[in-house]
Formats: sequence, C-alpha cells, structure tokens
Amino acid sequence: MKKIAVLTMVRNDDFYLRKWVEYYGRELGGKEYLYIYFDGLDQEIPAFCEGTHSEKLPKIGTDVVSNDKGRVAVMSAKAADLFAQGYDLVIGTDCDEFLVADPALGKGLAAFLDGIPVKGCASGLGLDFGQKLGEEGPIDETLPFLQQRHYAQLGTRYTKASILSKPLQWGSGFHRVKGRNFHIVKDLYLLHFGYFDMGRIEARFQDKSRLEQGWERHMRKRSRTIRLVTGLRARDFARWTRIARLCQHILRPPYAWNKPGMLGLRIIVRIPDRFRDIV
Repeated sequence: MKKIAVLTMVRNDDFYLRKWVEYYGRELGGKEYLYIYFDGLDQEIPAFCEGTHSEKLPKIGTDVVSNDKGRVAVMSAKAADLFAQGYDLVIGTDCDEFLVADPALGKGLAAFLDGIPVKGCASGLGLDFGQKLGEEGPIDETLPFLQQRHYAQLGTRYTKASILSKPLQWGSGFHRVKGRNFHIVKDLYLLHFGYFDMGRIEARFQDKSRLEQGWERHMRKRSRTIRLVTGLRARDFARWTRIARLCQHILRPPYAWNKPGMLGLRIIVRIPDRFRDIV
C-alpha cells in the first residue's frame, strides 16, 4: 500500500479544518498522516488536531496575492520534505477541499490512489458546491455536508493538481504544477465547500483580518456559485462529469497551457445520493 500524506495551511478556519481532519484522518488510516500548518504565530492549535502533525508558522504575506504565493512555496517545500521521509504520494489542499473517490467503486481514497499510477501529479475533477436558495437552508456543522448540499458547478477552478508523486512546485492555491501538464483521474473528484452557505459568506465579510488583506472582492465574487446553483437547471451528473473531464483534458487557456479550460460553460449538476455520507 502506498504511504500517503495530506497537508494544508490554515488561518482562522476551525469550521472547515475540523471536517478536514475528520475526513482525511478516516480516509488515510490515521491522523498521523495529516500535516497542518497554521499561518501566524498568533493562531491557536485546536484540540481536535491532536494526533496530527500541526505547526505554527510566522504570518505569510500581507495581502491575497503575496499570501497565496508565500503559502504555496511553503507547501511545496513541506511536500518535498515528506517525500524525503518516505511518502509515496503527497496531497495538498485548502482546508475546505476534499478529494473523494466515487463511492460507486466501493473503495476509499487511500485504496483508490493505491490502485492508480501517478506520474508526477494528478487531479480530481472539480465540483464547486453552492447553496440552492429556497431549497437548502443554513448549513448544520454537526451533519455531513453532502446531506445538506446537493448542487455544484463543474468549473475549472477546482480541478487542481492536488496529488504529487515526487517533489514539484505547485502554483498558487494548488491550481497547477509549474512546468508540467496534469492528468484528471476518472472517478476522482475535488469537492470545494468554501462558498456553499450564504450566511457563512456574509459572516466572512466581518472578519477584519481577511478584509485587511483584500479578501472582500474575492468573497463577493465567490457568492456567484450560489447564484448559479440557485438560478440554473441541474444537469445529469454522469453525463456532464464525463463531458467536463474530456473538455478539461483537451482544452487549455492560451495564457496557461497547464490549466484546464471549459469554453466558459456554466454547468450545474446534482450530486448522486451515493455521496451523501462521505463528507
């Protein structure tokens, strides 16, 4: 069995981090395979991180751009260290992102990754979840997310090169690997929940540290997923994930050949019930 680690960097994100620790600790066979870096010496390491490798670092960057670039440089270096310690694969995600193997296969994430070749890096197909206003209420953090959220956009932003099989340099936000192409793995998905609840988005506008770093425009932009999920008709999951994977495999923006493209299509899918208990 491949030895797999997962890492993330967080700041003031206990809500998502708790779910991240729970999910990856279960899927990878123990919290000892989780590496969490806290952005700022002022951060407190929560009790639920006990058993993980958690470390506080000096604050990185003073705005969104410098913070993203600084974070990914640290994460790439930490991944290289983990390979030197004997890991076969290193997964890098934000704490609101969950790499999931299709439950129809009857195997968890670790078993799935053990059974596929990863030549440098690999990606899951991105699913950006929103809240369907009028149908879905506020999120209850005590219940699985996928029992409460059923719709996601098949965009390109969250088809990320999250998985490495050797030391490489991630681009900002794990969106790509510098100087390399990417492979979107069949039956593997990256679920993003960062903007899946209107109440939480509005609350983030009140986070002074985020506003000082220029996050207000970014957060307002991300509420667009909720508008799309609410306003557009949901398409068939199996058909459109297959189409999206093909489009993103073939198409590339002219300014970034190693990022996926999808011709600007705005496709919303309803997630099958087989996913409802995973995250």
